[in-house]
Amino acid sequence: MYAYIGRRIFVLIPVLLGMTIITFAIVHMIPGNPAQTILGEAAKESTVKELEERLGLNKPYPVQYGIYLSNVLQGDLGTSLRTKNDILTEMLPRLGATFELTFFAILFAIIIGVNAGIISAWKQNSWFDFLAMLFALIGVSMPVFWLALMEQWLFAQELAWLPAYGREASKDPITPITHLYVLDSLLQMDFEKTVTVLKHLVLPAIALGTIPMAIIARMTRSSMLEVMKSDYIRTVRAKGAGTFLVIYKHALKNALIPVITVIGLQAGVLLGGAILTETIFSWPGVGRYIFEAINYRDYPVIQSGILVIAFIFVIINLIVDILYTVIDPRIKY
Repeated sequence: MYAYIGRRIFVLIPVLLGMTIITFAIVHMIPGNPAQTILGEAAKESTVKELEERLGLNKPYPVQYGIYLSNVLQGDLGTSLRTKNDILTEMLPRLGATFELTFFAILFAIIIGVNAGIISAWKQNSWFDFLAMLFALIGVSMPVFWLALMEQWLFAQELAWLPAYGREASKDPITPITHLYVLDSLLQMDFEKTVTVLKHLVLPAIALGTIPMAIIARMTRSSMLEVMKSDYIRTVRAKGAGTFLVIYKHALKNALIPVITVIGLQAGVLLGGAILTETIFSWPGVGRYIFEAINYRDYPVIQSGILVIAFIFVIINLIVDILYTVIDPRIKY
């Protein structure tokens, strides 16, 4: 297994290198001049050219890419063209916000989706199975932005149960330590702030986690149905094992391989696909940060943001592959 992990880590190098090339090429296809965007439409042409010279935007693309790659290898993600601040310094708090939102969204999706899929497989063709798969179909089909707006209207505006935007109470902000506000509030032993942060997380986490929840539920049901028909499950039942033991000890473990794959893919997708959710709920995450950078043609921020998300996505896939051998010792590399 260790040799496999070493080979997979080695494979990360060309994958990430390829991501930087693709990202660099796509970003520079975006119409518009960053220097013109920074200075405004009324800026003189000489001033625009001077700024292009200072930022290196007038150099050939291979030269610009070489400079960018050299800086990345040294841990320098560059400077934002819009704010003039170090990108890594700006991104770390936002990365914490996105990671926290993604964690609770995928946790919601796993808890509801896996258990709904298990019960649907156990009660195949029952009313619960029918309703669970109906809601799964609706969940997959429902646009994230529509669900987010409906949540805000119902739970924030009409019922006033939960906050509609932000990560914390504006009048009583949290002193960041790890930039994961739930963890930070617990480290500071301020449980009132913990409750406040969790309330802010509920609506965006549900909006973001609904589609993965539906996908996980359908995959769990399908995988469990296949495993429940196996000979060894009939043998376990013949020995008098209870239903709970059969499902959660014997069947679920062998049905988890495809489910874990889906969970890993969905976690990676959520990290990069939270732009709509973060924008609607005013969540200060990486997705919203990249979206704002696109509007301002802030090339360094766009490149760095996508590179960080791609790196995390690859790491998640590596973790999923390693989990295969933990779940099923029969898998050998």
